Amino acid sequence: MKFKEFEPGQVIRHGPVTVDEAEMLAFSRTYDPQWFHVDAELAREGRWNGLIASGWMTCGLAMRMAVEAVLHDSECFASPGLDRLRWMHPVRPGDRLRLEATVDSKRVSSTRDDLGIVRWTWRLFNQDEVQVFEVEVTNLFELDTSQS
Repeated sequence: MKFKEFEPGQVIRHGPVTVDEAEMLAFSRTYDPQWFHVDAELAREGRWNGLIASGWMTCGLAMRMAVEAVLHDSECFASPGLDRLRWMHPVRPGDRLRLEATVDSKRVSSTRDDLGIVRWTWRLFNQDEVQVFEVEVTNLFELDTSQS
């Protein structure tokens, strides 16, 4: 999508993607090797009654879906950060996650007319419609001011 296509209140949907156990384990072994992410036997006996994905992998899945749905052909060049990152429910192998991204605001920078700013909230839901993830994201878009 292009910056001009975003509208406050707009909801963009994408997915689902299936959480692959082998990918989940590989990610966790490399980046978040806590026992409930990497040891199936211990995880079965623990609080979560089985393996759960690292929240950081869940962030990566959300990012992939946002790129596939919106950012792959946009003028987006950066993100200065995010707010209110929340993992609300465990993500498990075999879960099918879908993205709902709601555009909260869109504006042209008050100091640079070649910079567009979109703030939006990404939410992931599993196959049971349980919300598992939420984050408020800001993206920066390069605007072509030569056509203004």
